[in-house]
Amino acid sequence: MNPPLAGMKILDFSYLLPGPFATMMLADLGADIIKVENPENPDLMRLIPPFLHGISATYAHINRGKRSLALNLKCDEAREVVYALLREYDIVVEQFRPGVMERLGLGYERLKEINPALIYCSLTGYGQTGTYASRAGHDINYMALAGVESFSGRKETGPAPGGIQVADIGSGSKNLCIAVLAAYIRRLRTGEGEYIDISITDGVFAMTAFQTSQFLAGGNEPSAESEFLNGGSIYDFYRTFDGRYLSVGPVEPKFLTGFLHALEMGNVLEKGLLSAKQMREVKREIARRIAQKPLSHWLEVFASIDVCIEPVRTLGEAINNPPISERSMVVHIRDSHDNEYLQVGNGLTFSSGTYVANMPGCELGTHTDDILRRLGYSDAAISDFRKKGVVK
Repeated sequence: MNPPLAGMKILDFSYLLPGPFATMMLADLGADIIKVENPENPDLMRLIPPFLHGISATYAHINRGKRSLALNLKCDEAREVVYALLREYDIVVEQFRPGVMERLGLGYERLKEINPALIYCSLTGYGQTGTYASRAGHDINYMALAGVESFSGRKETGPAPGGIQVADIGSGSKNLCIAVLAAYIRRLRTGEGEYIDISITDGVFAMTAFQTSQFLAGGNEPSAESEFLNGGSIYDFYRTFDGRYLSVGPVEPKFLTGFLHALEMGNVLEKGLLSAKQMREVKREIARRIAQKPLSHWLEVFASIDVCIEPVRTLGEAINNPPISERSMVVHIRDSHDNEYLQVGNGLTFSSGTYVANMPGCELGTHTDDILRRLGYSDAAISDFRKKGVVK
């Protein structure tokens, strides 16, 4: 197979989740990626249990398809290694706070002198400019500052931590991929490089398309359970008799009609547009009726009715049932010792094939010697680097 991004070469200085998830997606599609990691301060993702074949299972997944170069960037010799790599690896991804790469001698302006066609992408929580630029943050903070959490959760209990990192991945990782690919396509056309400033918070704010477009046009400021899709309508989760949940999403009239008739609540349709008070009463009645029967009963009721009602599955159930079980979303990856890892697929399917990098994230510095030899360093020079702490 000829993966779509064959020939793309990236130096990856990112860590934890947003940057590495993005470069994993690019690696799956064929990009050649070297993950540059400080042996004195390695990626904390390496410490997350459980461990499989001596590697964190999470690290092995999120850093799949990348070669590992253990390089102490505070050493002059390490910077020279990066400069040499730039002749071939002409895309840089970094995730430090603003100014860190500059202090290391690896900022965009310096590296552009070495390779004018360089594409350089900086991923941070708040961007390279503004009063928050150097502030620390995590997914929960970005969601909060973008306003999203003010209209999430429940009126009585407020916002709740999400089950996955929507800001980190949905904004940070995905926007990084889009931006790098856009710059790459532009460079193929013009030969010009690019500097990219990705703010995770900016991206989260941009995802508030419904709410913010309405607010900016003079609409009400949204709040929890006040919107059609955040619990202010029938669209919601409902608890069953056995403590499980149904996701109820009958937005279109035909789906809503089928759902209400299945609950023997067709009379609601005669009321027309419901007031907020009426909607709360209808939802309480829906909740009461659903709570009278176990999940298995409702699955049988809705099995033959096309009304956008599905169970809230556990992760194990999701993996072992359609649609996930039918879409090759659990992949088998093998390392250089033929050890097998079960990992999550990337959700990208092409007519030419499904592309997944067949190499899990590996031990720190696994490819250091090979990379340095390709650059022309002798074994004696590499040994000297190791004695000085330049590499591991």
